[in-house]
Amino acid sequence: MSDRVKELEQLIRYHQDRYYNAEPEISDAEFDGLWDELRALDPHNRIFTEVGRDHTPGYLKREHIIPMNSLDKAADATSFLRWAKKVGHERFVVQYKLDGASMELQYFDGAFRYGVTRGDGRVGDDVSMNVVRMTGVVRKLEARFSGGVRGEVIMPREIFERYYTDKANCRNAANGVMKRKDGQGAEYLHVLCYDALGAEPEHYFADEVAKLEWLGRQGFNLVPYRVFDDPEQIVAYRDEVAEERERLNYDIDGLVVKGVAIDRADMQRARPERQIAFKFSPEEAVSTLRRVRWSESGHHYTPIGIIDPVQLAGTTVQRANLANPRLIDALGLMVGSRVVVTKRGDIIPKIERVLETPPNAQPITLPAVCGTCGTELLNEGTRLYCPNLDCSKRRFHRLQKWIQVLEIKEFGDVILRNLFDSGRVTEIHHLYSLSVEDLVAHERVGKPLARKLLRNLQAVRELPLSRFVAGFDIEHIGELIMQKIVSASYSTLESIRDAEPQDLAAVEGIGETTAAVIIDGVRTLYPLMQRVLETGVVQIRQPRQDSPLFGKSFCFTGTLHTMKRAEAEQLAQQSGGIVKNNVTQDLSYLVSNDPDSGSSKSRKAKELDIPVISEQEFLQMTRVS
Repeated sequence: MSDRVKELEQLIRYHQDRYYNAEPEISDAEFDGLWDELRALDPHNRIFTEVGRDHTPGYLKREHIIPMNSLDKAADATSFLRWAKKVGHERFVVQYKLDGASMELQYFDGAFRYGVTRGDGRVGDDVSMNVVRMTGVVRKLEARFSGGVRGEVIMPREIFERYYTDKANCRNAANGVMKRKDGQGAEYLHVLCYDALGAEPEHYFADEVAKLEWLGRQGFNLVPYRVFDDPEQIVAYRDEVAEERERLNYDIDGLVVKGVAIDRADMQRARPERQIAFKFSPEEAVSTLRRVRWSESGHHYTPIGIIDPVQLAGTTVQRANLANPRLIDALGLMVGSRVVVTKRGDIIPKIERVLETPPNAQPITLPAVCGTCGTELLNEGTRLYCPNLDCSKRRFHRLQKWIQVLEIKEFGDVILRNLFDSGRVTEIHHLYSLSVEDLVAHERVGKPLARKLLRNLQAVRELPLSRFVAGFDIEHIGELIMQKIVSASYSTLESIRDAEPQDLAAVEGIGETTAAVIIDGVRTLYPLMQRVLETGVVQIRQPRQDSPLFGKSFCFTGTLHTMKRAEAEQLAQQSGGIVKNNVTQDLSYLVSNDPDSGSSKSRKAKELDIPVISEQEFLQMTRVS
């Protein structure tokens, strides 16, 4: 797991905790940016199946009547229209997406009983004593309704400006006031409602529009909504609302779009698929590029633009990601260019386009040689990097990669860097000659931790060949690619080392360039690989060619009942199978406990006529000798 993935996990969990415990530090847009970046780096991270924790000490806990789950997002018209085509709704209900705090109002025989925060989506905190003081809460309904009414607690902007400017924004202030033990300020909060669900069948509604009309008749203040037949109309409507949002007395950050028909099964999903948050376009600002700084990550060089300070999404931006040399060329960017800057996902600043390049602008100079070893850098357009496998930066990155691929716990970069800089560990095999005394010699490592580090290091003793090779950090060669090679009967290091590029290129999904990189990498690093095996700690596990899983590929989707997804993937690999993250034409099986799921993977498997098997069927395959 990369350092950035770990960092994003920590940030997301930290800000979820802050969000749900009264003192959020960032906006929804900034949080969405962290979420989007993690999804791009690690699409199947376990955090996407988790919901925030809204359990403040001192409050009673109550179960929700309506599952309070998070929605997927579309940040642009193309993504939204793709979603609309996929779900195929004939008509759409479109509501403002309020930037407040979620709340469920619970009623029994028409009388208000409880106000429950979002919590983990299933159970929240009972803050009823504060809720009854808020504007928009109906204490007694005309109907003898038992069920839940979902709404958003918001703080009007005029109240925020008058009393709460010490908070970051209206949402943060509303969240904090909502949970105050003394209830102070609760009377300033408003509840706008947008959903309801009866506890008994006779209280279900004909459709979403009838539901909203019923809420209005009962006296609730509604989130503004409209009904559309054409998704293109919704795109235009979003633009209209975006222009009006600053004139509203409360904060919104997009639209919620769903079908007119009520879909109870979709409501139960951790992330409903048949409704979506259609977010506003990220803010834009115009600035001037003053210089380019090259950030070194391992052996890669990434350009970072330094611009005149501009305000974007409530923050001051002075740096913008330029991605790679190809983007610089495509934009025609020079030092001194006037540029448009946006926040990708409202969090990652990016230079989108050049408005003007004055005559005195200067070309951007790319670094020519590695600052560590002096080797000439290679510019492949999408990346600029040092190709020298013996460069100290690459050797250290190789050590990091080995620790990450083998998932060796506790062995962090600080300890690794100390060992590397001291010269004690400069190659992977050196790790396996470490002693407690070696580790204790470094700052903040006591004997108990040193022993634990060594136990963790030596706990991984047998690896599939695919993981072993992936741990040596050959450029762009990961475990999935190596699984394809091994399944094509290249089951030893020597068979890969001695192959010709055209041989590996014949393997499905492996092109000539990739084949050449694999062979060159294994040939170059073969002596180091042998030294690791000679330690006697790590061995390469031979694939079970007699297994019914050998050479077959598997993709897992949905919730597994008997194991975690990572465990199932490891079991498939140990049995000679290949694990894929996505459904493709050459996939052998999709493993799902919900064959009727409307997920994108399930639909694509049906389109491609790929067999869908259950978790138990998969386990049965692994038991067949």
